[in-house]
Amino acid sequence: MAGLRSNRSFARTNNDTGFGNNSTIHGDRFVLPDGTFNIRRKGKRPWEWFSLYHTMLNIPAWQFILVVLTFFFSINLLFTLVYLAIGFHEFTGYIPTDNWGRTKELFYFSLETYTTVGYGRVNPTGDLASLVAGVEAMSGFLSFAWATGMLYGRFVRPRANLRFSKTAVIAPFKNITGLMFRFVTLKEKHTLTNVHVKVNLAMKAPEAEGGQYQFYTLVLERSHVDNLPMNFTVVHPIDEQSPLYGMQPADFAAADVELFVLVNAFDDVYSATVQQRTSYVYEELQHGVKFVPMYQESADGSTTMLEMDLLDVTR
Repeated sequence: MAGLRSNRSFARTNNDTGFGNNSTIHGDRFVLPDGTFNIRRKGKRPWEWFSLYHTMLNIPAWQFILVVLTFFFSINLLFTLVYLAIGFHEFTGYIPTDNWGRTKELFYFSLETYTTVGYGRVNPTGDLASLVAGVEAMSGFLSFAWATGMLYGRFVRPRANLRFSKTAVIAPFKNITGLMFRFVTLKEKHTLTNVHVKVNLAMKAPEAEGGQYQFYTLVLERSHVDNLPMNFTVVHPIDEQSPLYGMQPADFAAADVELFVLVNAFDDVYSATVQQRTSYVYEELQHGVKFVPMYQESADGSTTMLEMDLLDVTR
């Protein structure tokens, strides 16, 4: 390893990654595959770092729906318990005569009041029940306004909608070898323009330097394309100027290699710049294989077919 690492003196380190100049500690990886940073904060009060708005915009759609439904039924259950504490006698319009039936009626009354539907069969007659019902109605339209804002924010938030290959490969490239990965847009009519790619590399420094991590910006065979109608295979030539030059597969594990990928592009649908990040660690590198082509001509020869299922396929 010592002889191989001497070749890295040709590659300039990058001290602007945000992970520090001489990091010695990191978890499983610096950047998670979904593009978020593998950093967790301690020592602050929850209300100082937690943002409900930010969280609701970033959680997956199924979690967003689950949170909304859970809140809706929980708040109505809470108001039902309040009405039960007030007593059945402050309401009129019941059909059932047993307590369980009347409890269900109060729950349905809560649903109708919270959504401001107000069918009107069961209604409060006492002052306290009427006051609580008014508070519930106000809480209902305020929470629906909040939920509508969250839903709108999720719909209009610009997204790159990219899918990256699950692995990167090291394969022959122009009489040398190259580090390659690829990505593609997921949407049929979602064409990005002015696409820029930046790849940073983290690897352990020589033992003589304390085993710290050093960071490099990798030179790419092509870091920019005008349009992205098809897939984009990003290639870093592993030549004498590369920090990976001369490394064998076992050396990647010993150096704890990790790639950080950042893609910036302009989306004319949102009329905004979008970006997406991901990363690859040394376990996600395949040696001596190539990606198979993703596109082919259609059967009638009228168009080009992009096979999305082949994004991760190598040979």
